[in-house]
Amino acid sequence: MELTSYDFLLKMILIGESGTGKSCLLHHFVANRFREGAQHTIGVEFSSRVVSVGGKSVKLQLWDTAGQERFRSVTRSYYRGACACLLVYDITRRSTFVSLERWLSDARALASPNLVVVLVGNKLDREEEREVGYEEASEWAREHGALFLETSSLTGSNVETPFMLASRSILLSIASGSLDPSTPGSGVSYGESAALRRTNSGGTGISRFSFAESGRGGPRGLKERLGGCC
Repeated sequence: MELTSYDFLLKMILIGESGTGKSCLLHHFVANRFREGAQHTIGVEFSSRVVSVGGKSVKLQLWDTAGQERFRSVTRSYYRGACACLLVYDITRRSTFVSLERWLSDARALASPNLVVVLVGNKLDREEEREVGYEEASEWAREHGALFLETSSLTGSNVETPFMLASRSILLSIASGSLDPSTPGSGVSYGESAALRRTNSGGTGISRFSFAESGRGGPRGLKERLGGCC
């Protein structure tokens, strides 16, 4: 799409331990296929995709950060100005779940004050190797004010949902007036089309939303609840 063809630009980061499948998750979302032979991310990798949310065109700036400790000082600098965070762990490796607190603490300290967090349990295709229970992770998300779901970047199960949940939550905040894209560091900015409408109307440029109920058909009857967890 043309640079001027979107209404909003959102910055999202993917964080979590190395080997949790962040890069594969992102690649499947952007390219609609599994990434064979994926290597560990070195530093930070960038991708983007334009999606439709509530009748609005939204461009997602997607920053995939390395999970290795040696890149920590580099990757943390990319947290700044992010409005959404996909916090990814591997359901077959409990250590990646135990470390979530540290990742979330860094993100909330450095990113936008209104940061939307989506907890993502990846590698659902390896259910027989599970070390982190669905209910345990769901409770963790509730306690930390995050949305939650499980995905498989291999099969594509629920891959789109975390990105769309975060986008929808952010646009609802804009529509309600609790998030202003013109505020520096908000992680959100207007595209040319929304900016033009905003200039003409003197408003936000998003007078109405028509959100379809989405994200409810995921594994184990995923139930979306904005501002909290599923």
